[in-house]
Amino acid sequence: MFKKLLSSKKKPKDKYGWFGDYTSWAKASSEAGGYDEHIILERTTNALLKVKSGEAVYERDSVIFDQKEIPYALMSFLMLSATLKKRPLNVLDFGGSLGSTYYQIKDLLPEETCASWNIVEQEHYVTSGKANFEDETLKFYSSIDSCFEKKKIDFILLSGSVQYLKDPHVFLEKLAGYDFDFILFDRTAFNNATNDRLTLQVVPPEIYPASYPAWFFHKEFFLSHFSDRYKVVAEFPSYVEGEAVMFIDDRPQGTNKGFYLVNSSKYD
Repeated sequence: MFKKLLSSKKKPKDKYGWFGDYTSWAKASSEAGGYDEHIILERTTNALLKVKSGEAVYERDSVIFDQKEIPYALMSFLMLSATLKKRPLNVLDFGGSLGSTYYQIKDLLPEETCASWNIVEQEHYVTSGKANFEDETLKFYSSIDSCFEKKKIDFILLSGSVQYLKDPHVFLEKLAGYDFDFILFDRTAFNNATNDRLTLQVVPPEIYPASYPAWFFHKEFFLSHFSDRYKVVAEFPSYVEGEAVMFIDDRPQGTNKGFYLVNSSKYD
């Protein structure tokens, strides 16, 4: 997970969620302590192994659920993209953990939709992914470029990952330059105000004791990186219950949503 998992050093007493309006990543990080990424990875690995074996139905952020939440928008746009491409897609899942979304939808998609599912993650996730989950369809890489050495990617998925990057706009500008056919952002945090906002996210301890910087983006600025090359075909809400309204400092000030972008130079 591209979320930087940080054990909370300073947090509002008995409160969890998103807090503050930080002027820099360094300031937000200074209010979060060290983190034990091995505990988070272990919990995620164990949860997804249960999903893989059929002992559990669905995993998200290391938590097991007894019922799937179906990302219908993602599934629809994967199928539409495969139709436009006229062949099964090579999908890149940026920050896709150990295959959470892959296992969530793989039994629901037609075979002609997806040729391969390629996850780009932090190195320790890649190591666990290769050891425990990799198969003929699901592959793990430590960077977009290393994935490109093996696969020609058609469709990139970024679900709940961009807001946890230190320099997201540098990344978005680079992302636009890769010239993917299709880009889908899902569960991405946007601010109701006319600027980006940097917060400190405090995670409930029943998930894992952690806090880390998290962005809420200004929609127009976010999408401006793609205006020269892509058409925004659709905007859609998060499929996760409770993310239509996101609270910052206990006030409704944002939302998690998604966008489906199609490369206009390739598809009119």
